Order: sequence, then C-alpha cells, then structure tokens
Amino acid sequence: MQLKKTKRDMKKTILVLTTMAVVFTSCKHEPEMEGEKPYSIIEVKPQATTLNITYPATIKGKQDIAIFPQIEGKIVKMCVEEGQRVKKGQALVIIDQVPYQAALNTAVANMHAAVAKVKSTQLTWDSKRQLKEQMVVSDYTVAQAESDLMTAKAELEQTQAEVNNATNNLSYTVVKSPSDGVIATLPHKIGALVSPNMSEPLTYVSDNAEMIAYFSLNEKQLSSLLHQYGSKEEALMLLPDVQLQMGDGNLYDKSGRIVTISGILDSQTGTASVRAAFDNTNGLLMSGGTGHVIMPTKMEKAIVIPKAAVTELQDKWVVYKITGGVPVMTTIKVYPIDDGKNYIVTDGLYEGDEIKAN
Repeated sequence: MQLKKTKRDMKKTILVLTTMAVVFTSCKHEPEMEGEKPYSIIEVKPQATTLNITYPATIKGKQDIAIFPQIEGKIVKMCVEEGQRVKKGQALVIIDQVPYQAALNTAVANMHAAVAKVKSTQLTWDSKRQLKEQMVVSDYTVAQAESDLMTAKAELEQTQAEVNNATNNLSYTVVKSPSDGVIATLPHKIGALVSPNMSEPLTYVSDNAEMIAYFSLNEKQLSSLLHQYGSKEEALMLLPDVQLQMGDGNLYDKSGRIVTISGILDSQTGTASVRAAFDNTNGLLMSGGTGHVIMPTKMEKAIVIPKAAVTELQDKWVVYKITGGVPVMTTIKVYPIDDGKNYIVTDGLYEGDEIKAN
C-alpha cells in the first residue's frame, strides 16, 4: 500500500514540474515576441535628385502667318495644295485680274493726257513771259498762265499716283507667300469671292523649320525656378534641354530649349507663359498639334521613397507612418521618378519620419 502511494505521489510531482516548466518557458519567450516587428522601417531623409516635370503644351510653327487678300475679287486659280511646302514670294492664289488690269490701263491713259497738258501749259506760260517782256500782255496774264501750268503739273502727279495704286492692286491679284513654310487648309476654292474684310483667311503659312511648344508655369513653379537660378535671364541661360512627348505618346527624337519665360502672371489663370523651341527639319511636328514638354528640375532636398511603400487608395496615395511605435495610415502627395521605382513626396512626409517599407 505504501509503495503504490509513493508512485502516485511521484506522478503528481512530475506533472507539476512539467506544468511549471511550460509556464516558465512561455513567460521567458513572451518578451521576445513582443519586441519583434513583422515589417521593415524606412527613415525619411532628403536627398538630391532630378525630377522630370511634364507640362501640357500646344505646338505651333515659329511663324503661323494668316494670309488675307488685299483686294476684292473672285479666285480664278489655286496655285498650291494643302500641306505643300512653299518658298517666300511663291504664288498661292490668283484673283481675277481683268478689272484691275482695266483700271491700270485707264490710269496710264490719264497720266499720258496729263503729261500732254503739262507740255501745252508750259508752252503757253513760256509764250506769255516773252510777250510780257515785249509789254504786250499784262502781269496778270503771265500769272494766270503760270497758275495753269502748276495745275497741270498737280494733275500729272495725281495721275501718276493713280497709276501706282492701280499697279499695286494688279499685283495684289497674285497672293504670294510672305515666308518659307507649309500651307495649311484652303477653305476657299476657285470662284469664291474674297476681300480684305473677310473674317477667315485664305490660308496660313506655317514656318515650321523650328516649332514652338507653348506651356505654362503656375506662380509657385515660376517662383521656385527664379529662386533656383537667381533671375529669368540666368534661368534661360542655364536651364537644361527639355524633351517633347508628342500627341501619340512617342518621345520626339530631338531635344529643345527654353527660349522665353513670361515675367507676368495671367490675371485669369495665374500662370506664366513659357516657350520651348524644337528643331523640325525632319517635318515630324505639325503646327496646331499638342504634346507634353518634359522639363528636368533639380531638387537638392527631395524626399524620395520607394513605390513599394506607397498604396493607392481611392485616388489617394497613402503610406503607413510609424507614430508611437504603431503604423498609422497617412495621406501624401507624390510625383513619379523616371526610374519607375521611386516617388518624390511633395506633401505629407518630413525629414526624420519613419514609414513601413512595404
């Protein structure tokens, strides 16, 4: 009996020791589990980087010249086609010349008559002066003859002016290109009546050997640019080349340069106009097109974080910022970097902040 009791006591003792060991072991490892973090942390540190900012742009030729007729008449001949490349002085449109040729002929005839009248009055005045020397006629008669001569000469000058005017009008019947370029649309056809007062031009001649991309900077962007370079003039000298993304999404193969920056903000839009020039000898860019100017911007203290740390949530970008040791969802504003791996944070994070890496 005593032996059985001893065995039962030993079993109880072993059970108690086993339970204590389990409890002891559990208590020993619990602090280690609390100290573990199932995620890595990134500390936000500013760094120097280059940000390529994209601006919507409108593309136009260096000169887009509206061609209006300088006289009224019907179009009798179209000398060019839409999209044709033309030279300065090349004929574009011919307006009916018949009435203007007739007007010139009349003006020339009137000028010849005026020349004859001047000769006649000149002879009369010379004759009257000789008679005056012979005391045959009075001073009044000589003065009257001189007045007639002056009137005849004035009439001659008037007819000469009419000839010049008629000659110019006849020349205006041939509408010529004022510069080298490319013809735009030709809305008016043969038989159409045109005049200098028409609201729509005959066409446009676009000087597209060099194209201009027009885009805008808001007040904050302009101030930042001027602060970085010191002045508008310095910025124009030192700004890096820009790229052009064409309307089809392709990148234009030639870089451009910023040629003008407006120093005045538009009162309605609050933006300043900027022009970038691109060589277009290959003819790939068309006046009236659209695209995006990509302008490199150096940032000395940019907050750069990996894309993996950012989550898009209902059109918003969020990260998990460590606050009091706990990840807290935080909304930020970002701009993508060309490497496809990182974002530049423009708002929501500051130096020294910590965020979840993924």
